[in-house]
Amino acid sequence: MKRVAVWSGLLVVAVAFGYPFWWLVSASLKDRPHVFDNALLPSPFTPGNYVEVWRAVPLLTWTFNSVAVGVAAALAATAGSAVVAFGFAMFRFRGRDLLFGVVLATMMLPGAVTMVPVYLEWHALGLATTQVPLWAQNLFGSAFYIFLLRQFFLALPREVFDAARVDGASAWRLFTSMAVPLARPGLIVVFVFELKAAWTDLVKPLIYLRDPALYTLPRGLKTVLDRFGEGGEAQWELVLAASTVATVPMVALFLVAQRYFVRGTVTQHVE
Repeated sequence: MKRVAVWSGLLVVAVAFGYPFWWLVSASLKDRPHVFDNALLPSPFTPGNYVEVWRAVPLLTWTFNSVAVGVAAALAATAGSAVVAFGFAMFRFRGRDLLFGVVLATMMLPGAVTMVPVYLEWHALGLATTQVPLWAQNLFGSAFYIFLLRQFFLALPREVFDAARVDGASAWRLFTSMAVPLARPGLIVVFVFELKAAWTDLVKPLIYLRDPALYTLPRGLKTVLDRFGEGGEAQWELVLAASTVATVPMVALFLVAQRYFVRGTVTQHVE
C-alpha cells in the first residue's frame, strides 16, 4: 500500500512537471485558431509551423551559436571552478579559509551590481559586441561550482594523494590524473548546470549581441516574439514552434546525462 501511494505521488508530480512541455509541443503543432484551446492532442495536426518558422528566421544559425556558446561556457566554468576547488581542498596555506569565505560571499552579489563594470571591461577590450563575454568570464570559475566541487575533492581519500606526492607527482599531475577522474560525477553535474544556464540565458545576449548572425536561441526567440507575437494577427503557433526547438535539446541532454547527473547529485548530498 505504501509503495502504491509513493508511485501515485510520483505520477502526480511527473504529470505536473511534464504537462507544460506537452502543452508546448502540442500547441506548436496546431493551426492559429486552435493554439490556445488547451487540447492535449493537436487537431488539426499542423507540422508546417516548423517549416514556416524555419524559413522565416535563421534558427539553424541560432542553434549552432547556442551550442558553441553553451559548450564553451560549460567547459570554461567546469575547468576554472575545478582548478580553484582543488586548490582549496588539497592545499593548506595561510588565509585559505578566509579566502574561501570571500569566494562564497560573492554569491550574495546580485548580477545587476556587476553588470555595468563588466560591460565596461569588455568594451575596453573591444569585445563588447562579440560572443566572447557570454562564456569567457567563466574561466575564472563560479563560487557555487567551486563550493560544490570542493566538497567532492574533500571526500576523496587524501592518503592516495599524499602517497602520489611522495612518489614525485606534481600538483598538476595530482589534479589531472587522480582528482579529475575520481570526481567525474561532480564535474558532469557542473557541466550540465552551466550548459543549461548558458543555453537559457537571455540577459547577456541582450546586452552584448547586436548582429543577428551572432544571436543565441534565447535572443533569437526574443526576435521571433517581437515579430510574430504582437498585433491582432499574432502567429503564436510559430512562436511556440521556435520555443520547442529551443527546449528539446535541453530535455535530450538531461536524458543522456541523467545517470551521471543523478549520481553526482546523490553523492554530493550523502557527503
